Amino acid sequence: MMEIGMPYSDPVADGPVISQAHERALKNGMTIEKLLSQIKAIKNELRIPVILMGYINPVLSFGFENFCRECSESGVSGLIIPDLPPIEFEKTYQKILEKYHLNFTFLVTPETSDDRIVYLDSLSSGFLYAVSSSSTTGNKNAVLKNEGYLSRLAALPLRNPLMIGFGIQSKEDFENVTEKAAGGIIGTAFVNILLNHRDWKTKAIDFVHSIKA
Repeated sequence: MMEIGMPYSDPVADGPVISQAHERALKNGMTIEKLLSQIKAIKNELRIPVILMGYINPVLSFGFENFCRECSESGVSGLIIPDLPPIEFEKTYQKILEKYHLNFTFLVTPETSDDRIVYLDSLSSGFLYAVSSSSTTGNKNAVLKNEGYLSRLAALPLRNPLMIGFGIQSKEDFENVTEKAAGGIIGTAFVNILLNHRDWKTKAIDFVHSIKA
């Protein structure tokens, strides 16, 4: 699947690379409205699900139900909004997401208790996002081979596929996290290509192939 970030001025969960991408996108005039119109324009060409990841303030400014409606019409499959509290999700937003057939994914960390992981999994749909270690995105010191944490996750009665993210930069990293999970989420390493390579399209294709090879 493809995760697309919604630019925001204060991306607290993101490291310097993705923060730079947020800043550049905003300077270039990117908005949620423009992003959704771009996705809608290519939705019939897409062959994999599209997930939007971002922060709650811009979504609330856009209007939550209006945003969900536009996502649905644009072919978006689901959302990841790390700073939306679960209690608010249950009280206000879950029914709206269900109305527009949008998945919603919560994040868990190595510090999240087993009961809390199962609870967040019960609220999630599509998949559950497990942060590899307590860090921001793109942290090169992220602990990917955290056997105790990965084994604990694998042993829990989760209803959703488990995806591991934060710090995956290579095929070796990807293989490490997918020994006990359904998949890996690669963000910073990919965005770094978009930011720093003039021939980004070729580099990005080569990178994806290197992970899948």
